[in-house]
Amino acid sequence: MVKAFVFGKFLPFHKGHEAMINFALTRCDFLTVLVCCSDKENIPSKTRQKWIEKTFECQDKIEIKSFHYLESVLPNTSASSQEVSRVWSTIFKEFFPDYKYVITSEEYGNYVASFMGIKHIAFDIPKQLFPVSATAVRNDIVANWKFLPDSVKPSFAIKIVVLGTESTGKTKLTERLAKYFNCSSVKEAGRDLIPNSNSFGLDELHLVASEHAKRIDNAVLEESPLIIIDTDIHITKSYAKFIFGKTLEVESKIYHSNKADLYIYLNNDVEYLQDGTRLNESDRNLLDISHRQILQQYNVDIVEITGDWEQRFDKAVSKIKQKLEVNKKSKGHNNVYKK
Repeated sequence: MVKAFVFGKFLPFHKGHEAMINFALTRCDFLTVLVCCSDKENIPSKTRQKWIEKTFECQDKIEIKSFHYLESVLPNTSASSQEVSRVWSTIFKEFFPDYKYVITSEEYGNYVASFMGIKHIAFDIPKQLFPVSATAVRNDIVANWKFLPDSVKPSFAIKIVVLGTESTGKTKLTERLAKYFNCSSVKEAGRDLIPNSNSFGLDELHLVASEHAKRIDNAVLEESPLIIIDTDIHITKSYAKFIFGKTLEVESKIYHSNKADLYIYLNNDVEYLQDGTRLNESDRNLLDISHRQILQQYNVDIVEITGDWEQRFDKAVSKIKQKLEVNKKSKGHNNVYKK
């Protein structure tokens, strides 16, 4: 059996890595991907390993392993250095004593192979097939979103949720924000599955929760890392409490899908418009209190927005830009922490 290995930080895993691994699989009978994680890096090894495992879940001749090391002990560099390669080759010999090939997209692959006494197979060292690097992804997630495999996107998606009671402009604001930022959006599932707020059952709220989470998951895989979401699971739970006096129990994966980076809450200080499907104005205002109580119960930090329609839009744009700037400065790591 011909064995080969691929190694890297995969910080994050991108389509260039994916292509290299696919290439490696054609050159051996069994492939090991070694995820090298230092004590100074923010994204957990388990997260990186899962990205690769999910991408290659249909492959039966590959294994994904993690190696944890201290930067004070082992050099942490991607430079093509003979001395650094010599040190790492000693580690690799322990992991892969009977492997024939090491496959990389870097010049240092030649040094590693030489020290190990095996053969280096190079893949797209000029980075012409996929002109991207993990550093570029971290520095500008928006510009390099297209280079992320679907398994990685949920970790870096930036979710903005627009909340509020009925007739506060959530739907129109969501549409305007998505158009302004040229990004994905998620329609409120409740409006599609429950046409009238005065007539529905608890079972329908379970359907709403499931469908809304599915819409969010699908939106994460689209062409923009930024997603504007109309309403979330907390509002669905609030309806259950307000209308039926019951707690809506849902699976943890639904909370996971709904977890957002920014929660914008629209105050009910605008004119109430009854379209024939909404609660009456008095109940609509009581529902506002219910929403706030549920959000507080689940420790959801909201940014409340007041004013007329244009003021709401301008304030929401400002808050989202602030959030994007924070994410850019943190180079996309915050989302990985929380999920």
